Amino acid sequence: MARTAEDLAVVTLTPDARRIVQDALGQEPDPERLGLWLEVRGEQHGEFVYDLYFQGVADAGSDDAVVQSEDLTVVVPAASVDKLRGARLEWSEDGEGGLVLVNPNTPEPATTGVPPEVLEAGIDGPLASKVAEVLQEMVNPSIASHGGRADLVAMDDQEGVAYLRLSGGCQGCAMSRMTLTQGIEVALRDEIPEVTRVVDVTDHTGGANPYY
Repeated sequence: MARTAEDLAVVTLTPDARRIVQDALGQEPDPERLGLWLEVRGEQHGEFVYDLYFQGVADAGSDDAVVQSEDLTVVVPAASVDKLRGARLEWSEDGEGGLVLVNPNTPEPATTGVPPEVLEAGIDGPLASKVAEVLQEMVNPSIASHGGRADLVAMDDQEGVAYLRLSGGCQGCAMSRMTLTQGIEVALRDEIPEVTRVVDVTDHTGGANPYY
């Protein structure tokens, strides 16, 4: 498969990280046919979540990025290429040590459906702070049991409308609307009477591994 300059710019490995990966690869059956696959499998707490695994290089599709790093082949699936472009795999000595992916890219914040003037006002006001506190202390611990999380994107102080973004198991979940209306909205309105409505601005088409 041809390597392009664009492919080569996707991800790099530090020498220590490459050595660790090659040592682990050497323990696999038929290591010569395998490459290190790096993939974005979802989002959590406003950050990408990754999978690193060994798989056959021959399994790479025509749209996947195949990067040759000395004698190690790295494959980035097509859907993850733009999310990982410019990333660097490092070996960290912190704690027990481990591979760390330093990625300059972060998920795009959900803003579709939020009036520009509300978005511009930010979430630093007292009402927004109350909503964020209830989400953090009451809502998120509850929906964390199925990997879900809710974050405040914008707050219309005048109308009392909270704009939320769901992630993890709640993104793409068929039950997300029920979670929002019967769980999250009820909790917010019970705790904060000033909240009149909750709006979900999540892009559920991008959900990965929904719980249901």
